[in-house]
Amino acid sequence: MDNRQAIGSWLSGPRAALEEAGTDFGYRGEQLGLPEDGPNSIARPGRRLGALAVDWALSLLIAYSLITNGDEVPATSNWALGVFFVMSVLTVGTIGFTPGKRLFGIRVVALETGTVNPLRSLLRTVLLCLALPALIWDRDGRGLHDRLAKTVEVRI
Repeated sequence: MDNRQAIGSWLSGPRAALEEAGTDFGYRGEQLGLPEDGPNSIARPGRRLGALAVDWALSLLIAYSLITNGDEVPATSNWALGVFFVMSVLTVGTIGFTPGKRLFGIRVVALETGTVNPLRSLLRTVLLCLALPALIWDRDGRGLHDRLAKTVEVRI
């Protein structure tokens, strides 16, 4: 192996280097029994981040307009986190998606049953609001909050 190959494998990351060596990781969601693409496939990170941005913006709007009555309050983002928490627990625990997830064509499903019960939604949302579990992903692209709640975000 020359220096350019060594540097190239280092820059592309360990997964790419292992794939070049012949390791087959499969596609995201294969281990979960989900299709590679189309409906019920794992939602891609771009869609999930877009949905999160829409939900957060909606939470900020609700917190600013209803809770603060238009007055400037320095803790508006704290109230927005509370609104986000309540909105996520209620909507994911009942219909399976938040407004942002619906807009981006995503729903949250439990691996065993297909529907998310309110207790599972509560656990998932608490971990999501802590932020760190959502930043740790497995090879299927699921965050730690989804792994612990035994849920997965799929395309509609």
